[in-house]
This record gives sequence, structure tokens and C-alpha cells, in this order.
Amino acid sequence: MSVKAITDSSALIFGGTAGIGLASAERLLRDGLPRLLIVGRNQERGSRARDDLAGRFDKAEIHFLACDATQPDEVNAVVEAAASRLGAIDILVTSAGGDPMPRLLHTIPLEEVMPTLAGISAGILLPARAVLPQMTAQGGGSVICFASDAAKLATPGETVIGAAMAAIVMFCRGMAWEAKRHGIRVNCITPSIVGDTPLYARLKDDAFAGKLFGKVETMASLGIVTAADLAETVAFLASPAAARMTGQTISVTGGISAI
Repeated sequence: MSVKAITDSSALIFGGTAGIGLASAERLLRDGLPRLLIVGRNQERGSRARDDLAGRFDKAEIHFLACDATQPDEVNAVVEAAASRLGAIDILVTSAGGDPMPRLLHTIPLEEVMPTLAGISAGILLPARAVLPQMTAQGGGSVICFASDAAKLATPGETVIGAAMAAIVMFCRGMAWEAKRHGIRVNCITPSIVGDTPLYARLKDDAFAGKLFGKVETMASLGIVTAADLAETVAFLASPAAARMTGQTISVTGGISAI
């Protein structure tokens, strides 16, 4: 099965109004993406992001819709609207996993454990599941999910976060296995610290997280990863260059880990 060039594709990006999602939108547009719909919770921020992108990439058709990616009805509505407006959903980037802060397990009340797991994973998994019928009907597509290396490496303070990230990774592998016969590729990107995101600033300001990740940063001998670095991986996975890749979990960490 052939994979569309980015210049012939339509992309839907959940979490596309800031951070990694916005950087991914910019990167795909630089590669000539003609049709894009970005999704975020905040109407004002989303409208600003859409207007900024439209001003810089005036040949592209760019839309924004507000949505809480943890709510199934809202996600379904956005996917249906995206398919209608764009004509297809060839590329899905799902990066709306929220901004979970590290907490030692014994400090998390029992009643918060499952909501925390769902809150982190739902915003990534629901959009991936929601595009499955659309991509199946059109005969292919690329789904790119974001988790973190906490899925692979146990870290103090990230027991619940790591469990949620591991769920995302395994979901992607299972979806890749089931969907490959329809020409759908599903891959997962797992960064560690991303130095220019809103979450990074919060981590640095938190006493526990700042100490924890301050030590981890010293291991990034290749440099702290940026959102633009991750966007390069997104552009590769979305392109025909990755036409034979599916079910993969790709660490981009600057050398923090090798797993």
C-alpha cells in the first residue's frame, strides 16, 4: 500500500495549540502540508495558534476546534468534523496527554490513582481509536502517539505516570497489529525531558520534580530535547520514508536513556 506524500495529506493534531503538538504542526506545514486541523481545550489559545500558523503558511488550509480530548463524545465530534472539512485524515498526531506532575506513590490518595491513570492516557488513546473507522474506510493513514520514557524505565515519583505511559505504548502496539491490514501505521514517540514546553517550566519550579529532573538532565549528553526535535520525528513517521514502520516505540531523549 502506498503512503501519501505530506504535500498531498491532511493532518489532525490533538494538543496542537502549544508545545509538541504545535511544533509538529509547524514542521508538517514547512514540508508543504496543505490541510491541517489543530485541536486544544482553550478556545482563545487555539484561535491565536491557528491565526499565527495561517499568517505564516498562507497557502495551507488551517482550522482549529476546541475539544477536551478525554471526553469520547467531544473527540468523536472533532474527528467527524475534521474528516468533513479536510476530506480525509491521513495523519493523526495525538499529544494531548496533559501535564502530569511527579508524585511519590504513597502521597497519592487511593481514590486518585485510577482517575490519574485515565486522565493521562485518555487524551492520547481516544483520538487514536476515534480515527480508526475513517482511516480504515479510506484505506490507510499514520497515527503518531506521544507517551514518555516513563513507560519503559521505572522512576521514583512516576509510578502512576509510568503505568499510564505504558498503557499508551501497548495500545499503540496492539492497534498497529490490528490495523496494518487496512494500511494504517501506528507508532509512538517517547521523550524524557522536553526543555521548551509548559510542563518543563512547572517541573523546574516544583521542589521534588526540580531536584529529580535536575539530576536526569545531566545525562542528556546530546542536549536537552526540544519540541522541534520531536517534530522532526513526527514528520519522518508521517512521510513515505516510514511506509514500512508500524508498532514502534521510539525514544528521543538526548542520551538520558538507551532503552
